[in-house]
Amino acid sequence: MFVIGTVLPINLGILAFVATFLVGTASLGLTEDEIFEGFPADLFVTIVGVTYLFAIARRNGTIDLLVSAAVRMVRGKVALIPWVLFLVAALLTAFGTFTPAAVAILAPIAMNFAFRYGLNPLMCGMLVISGAHAGAFSPIAVSGALVLGLTDDTKLSVAPATLFFASFAVNLVLSGITYALLRKRGGTAGAGEQHEQAEQHEHAEGHGQGGQETAVGAGPVALTWRQGLTLAALLALVVGALGFHLEIGFLALAAGALLALLDMKQQEKAVDGISWHTLLLVGGMMTYVAMLEKAGIIENISEHAASIGAPLLVALLLCFTVAITSAFASSTAILTAIIPIAVPLLFSSHLSPAGLIAALAVSTTIVDVSPFSTNGALVLSNARGVDRRGFYRQVLGYTCAIVGFGPVVAWGALVLPWS
Repeated sequence: MFVIGTVLPINLGILAFVATFLVGTASLGLTEDEIFEGFPADLFVTIVGVTYLFAIARRNGTIDLLVSAAVRMVRGKVALIPWVLFLVAALLTAFGTFTPAAVAILAPIAMNFAFRYGLNPLMCGMLVISGAHAGAFSPIAVSGALVLGLTDDTKLSVAPATLFFASFAVNLVLSGITYALLRKRGGTAGAGEQHEQAEQHEHAEGHGQGGQETAVGAGPVALTWRQGLTLAALLALVVGALGFHLEIGFLALAAGALLALLDMKQQEKAVDGISWHTLLLVGGMMTYVAMLEKAGIIENISEHAASIGAPLLVALLLCFTVAITSAFASSTAILTAIIPIAVPLLFSSHLSPAGLIAALAVSTTIVDVSPFSTNGALVLSNARGVDRRGFYRQVLGYTCAIVGFGPVVAWGALVLPWS
């Protein structure tokens, strides 16, 4: 599937749906209902809702205002914006925001900023995801509470601070490498100028009277009523998702529908901004991996790795197993499955419980840059001014690098020194 979908111009999601049906029914004996249970309906709604709402915000000029505000925060130093987004994402997840929710809020901002000021969209998107992962293992974060809860059920001792700072440090280092390698690639400041004429026409439609372009470091621009309502809708989205833990996809759809009803003439084509290509790609691959999980194949792989014998080697193999699997499946589900498998290894060896648990947690989450995960799909679906197929290959290539490099870093930094 990967070879055909990458080399030939056919959506990988289509191949994955076909393979899911053929393998699931002919080889694994699953019914069609069991196969469809693996379709990521929640992710489908999230991507549709977020991309629809931000398509509306882009058409009426609200995104430009947010980007200009971000530029003013760093006094026009555009190169610092990706780090601002990294820190904001880390703060959101550290204080309890579910990682995909934080990425769903910030990825459209990052992608619009990258387009507008000519920064590498891959670099901007990956720093948002890394920032969300950096704060994801605080004691009050969703992932942190999950891991600590799983270890509390055993006799293992894992300090919450160790888990949090291990994740933050690894993601900070990976982000620094990403920033250094990609900052000068994929365009320079002003690369979005080739799209400027089309953008001005688009803004003019959204503003009714013609949009105002905002330069780097420009002063505040008066809000139109459309932009004011859009900002209120975005604020309601953040409050609902972070404060009341409501489903961000449904909130975004509701906000988008309201804005479209109030501005029907200008927003009738906003539905074109939904990333259908990404939805097909992610839906097919995640349905296929869910089928493998239902058949017990993923669990068998982990159990075979744990039975090899040499503790350090097993620890490295477990890090690679969770990284490869999590690139296509739910990180939360993988964490829930792998930690119980690692417990017997820790009791029968001299490996550090905190080190191995932290390494597994980091290896599981840093690969969520994958275009088949929620976070990677959000970056892919919100990218602007890029060749979709080319950008997909860039994200996939970056994911392969993280899958191959990340577990070694986590193992080398968190397991090896304490063995």
